Amino acid sequence: MTSPCDPQDAPVGDVGAALMMIDSRLKAVYDGQTGAIAEQQELTEQFAASLGPGGVDDLVDGTCTLIYMYMQWLRRTYEEHDRDVIEYVVPNLVATMRMLPKSVRPEAIPMMAGLVIAAGTDLSPNLWRQQYGRWTPSEMTPLEATTFLLAEHINRLTDDRTFATRLITDALSAAEEA
Repeated sequence: MTSPCDPQDAPVGDVGAALMMIDSRLKAVYDGQTGAIAEQQELTEQFAASLGPGGVDDLVDGTCTLIYMYMQWLRRTYEEHDRDVIEYVVPNLVATMRMLPKSVRPEAIPMMAGLVIAAGTDLSPNLWRQQYGRWTPSEMTPLEATTFLLAEHINRLTDDRTFATRLITDALSAAEEA
């Protein structure tokens, strides 16, 4: 029986724009540019506003696609070591989000954890989220933070600050060649 949250039925969205946002955020944090982080947030908000409603939906879908792809990579990696991805990723993600009360309101944390769990159990995070209604503006920053934290987790595991970005760009390149 197929699930209504089957990833094959999910919109992919604008993965390139979502990756650009996450990659620039990673670079700003790694370079220790605290002033650049505030500037980056302003640019992100301007970029999102320039997209219009359909563009924002594509960006959100693209961000959910990143979450799915990151969790699939993490799942395979943890399974190679006989570990459960949910057990090793979700508690760390939740604990980190709890330390970011200005960016991630406490009421958004269960939804973000749900997205990650959905992706880690081979469900589409955006289709899983859809059952709760439309995305709210207050969920946009936590969604970006979730994606950022997953990418950073991958980069730490691989001891490579650009691995998570390359993982996606390589997948996009392979998809274009197919």
